[in-house]
Amino acid sequence: MNILLIIVAIIAVILLFTGGFVQSLNFLLWVGIVLLAIAVIVWLVRMMTGSRRV
Repeated sequence: MNILLIIVAIIAVILLFTGGFVQSLNFLLWVGIVLLAIAVIVWLVRMMTGSRRV
């Protein structure tokens, strides 16, 4: 019975970490999409205005 409890506890911890990583990666994916959209907008504005400064 103790071995079964240990296996269940290990699986629970693995699933807990996996769930946390998936949520954080999902958040980082949205942050990346937003940053990409901002970069595209800035690039388009620079191309339209003709500004070549860095």
